Amino acid sequence: MCKVSVVIPTYNYGQFIGEAIESVLVQTLPASEIIVVDDGSTDETEEVVSLFGDKVRYLRQENRGVSSARNNGTANSSGQFVAFLDADDIWESTKLKKQFAKFREDSEIGLVSCGMREFDSQTGETIAIHLEGSEGWVAGDIVLGRPVIGPGGSIVVKREVMDDVGGFDTRLKNGEDWEFCLRVAKKYKVGFVAEPLFQYRNHDANATKNIDEMERSTLLAWATAFDTTDETLLKLKRRSYGNLHKVLAGSFLHSRQYPGFIRNLVKSLWYRPSLLRYYLQRPFGWTANDHFP
Repeated sequence: MCKVSVVIPTYNYGQFIGEAIESVLVQTLPASEIIVVDDGSTDETEEVVSLFGDKVRYLRQENRGVSSARNNGTANSSGQFVAFLDADDIWESTKLKKQFAKFREDSEIGLVSCGMREFDSQTGETIAIHLEGSEGWVAGDIVLGRPVIGPGGSIVVKREVMDDVGGFDTRLKNGEDWEFCLRVAKKYKVGFVAEPLFQYRNHDANATKNIDEMERSTLLAWATAFDTTDETLLKLKRRSYGNLHKVLAGSFLHSRQYPGFIRNLVKSLWYRPSLLRYYLQRPFGWTANDHFP
């Protein structure tokens, strides 16, 4: 049986991490190891993790961000596959089993993602079920911002693939999942399980709440994505940037940061003038269902 290492990065999520670990321990396809990488927490994280004894390996580092923590956990793992789970999220018990079935279907698949249930941290109520995704050679879909792959907690990747494309970009504090998955998708097929096997906790500390950091990181991620000689991807560059600035404009609008909204609105139209019709058909409400990949 193939060995899978589960890496859980955490920063001050002591109140959630126990539930995350439990969701890994009850997997119908057991993980070979669970590695928690504490990114400099100052809360009760270490004490909570210690309650699991030798079922969990605990690593601590100075605060360097989620990408660094994931890379650290991967470097200290031994599995043929690596799965990631953020400390504030949860897996369904059949997640690994159903994702590994995808790997067995096609040896060219390097990464498998899955659907997601987004829920309210306070009430536990479902906010949305996200089953959008596609599989195969999907790099073009990813750069256009289509919902191909979910957050980091939804993915399982072959170690040989991660060794080939490199780890998560430590310069990014937002969009690092997107950028990593795109690097994989440029060279390997992607698999997708259209079931909500991953539960994403929506709360005030989510990284996407910081719109200024979202803008900085995603612009850096896009610049990296298009630093390529792949003509197929380069042909999508203007559409991709237009879509990106549309989403950023919507995020700034919803947070009532109007200079950022106007800046990104103008840029989106410069890259994709055809978006004007879209905006005019949805005055002031056109961003309600937009999301960032």
